[in-house]
Amino acid sequence: MKVATGLAHGIVATPDLAAEAVHAAMARAAIEIAHGVLLFLSSDFASSPQAAIAAAARTANCLQVAGSTAVGLFTEEDWLLDAPAAVAMVFGEGLELRAADSNDDWRLAMAAPNTINTAWLDQPGRRYGAVSGDASGQGPYTVWQGSRLTPGRRCELAIAGSRCQVDISRGIHALSEPFEIDRVSGHDVQSLDGRPALDSLARGLPLDAGNSRQFPLHMVMAGIVHGNPENALLEGRYTLVPIIATNMADRSVTLSVRVRPRDRLFWAIRQPLAAERDMNQMLERLTGDKMLDPAFGLCFPSMSRGAYFYGGKDHDLEAIKRRFPGMPLIGFYGNGEFAHLDGKNRLLHYSTVLALHYDV
Repeated sequence: MKVATGLAHGIVATPDLAAEAVHAAMARAAIEIAHGVLLFLSSDFASSPQAAIAAAARTANCLQVAGSTAVGLFTEEDWLLDAPAAVAMVFGEGLELRAADSNDDWRLAMAAPNTINTAWLDQPGRRYGAVSGDASGQGPYTVWQGSRLTPGRRCELAIAGSRCQVDISRGIHALSEPFEIDRVSGHDVQSLDGRPALDSLARGLPLDAGNSRQFPLHMVMAGIVHGNPENALLEGRYTLVPIIATNMADRSVTLSVRVRPRDRLFWAIRQPLAAERDMNQMLERLTGDKMLDPAFGLCFPSMSRGAYFYGGKDHDLEAIKRRFPGMPLIGFYGNGEFAHLDGKNRLLHYSTVLALHYDV
């Protein structure tokens, strides 16, 4: 199995960057014809990526070029933010990158934000991947497959010839146990376990939370539990939901989504130390006592993680590189993450999804 990555960046977003990234990957893999190329481009390319895609296909002598634009990109070599850039992973003998079909279980999924819906996520097959995006959150969002932009702005890919294992790092610190929602009105959670929702939140906050100039209240959120609340936090069976407002008049908390009475909710905070610890635990779950090293990895962190979250270094990426030195790795920072969790495909936020691929 021959797999390798390449990275290129410059001052201007030109097709040459895509060709340079693919050329570097081809040289490392020691191949002249690729059996598939994953090509991720910085959001500088989003308005017109086709020329860069074509340049990658010519360099790889391969029409199976798939990928997306994103605000930040990385390989095992380095991460790149806020600069025109391209990263590529090429697949050689023994592997095939192709459109997923009904026989494929694990599917690498990429999509524009406005193409994601429950009907698609509920279709057969376990998905992992991320949402295309840019720093503004406004688009344009582009996704390609078979060296062409996809009309539906999403794609599902199979990497034939490899065996896939996927896990998730949620990266939060829980401030409370899951409470049952008693009363709710629209997006306003009014009461939890007989206590006003705002009082429940305040009870779990650190002591310095009262000073909004010092405490990052935007880092606090609600977690909505899936299924049995027992061990839900340990098993990652929850959706993280931003808090829109706190309402002193009725002591309610406004969330970004609607919830229902009898749902289970806990309060949480995003913390770099908690995220780093959770990432290491995820890597331990993935590898455990396995003797076989993965052949390559695909990683999709939220754009709210990465170097800015950790204070200048991407500790998630560093943890993967420590565990698997020299492993070819590629990914991008997205507007959301896809993962199969608690029996369903879900759109996550603030998480890191890692897929390890092994020889069959």
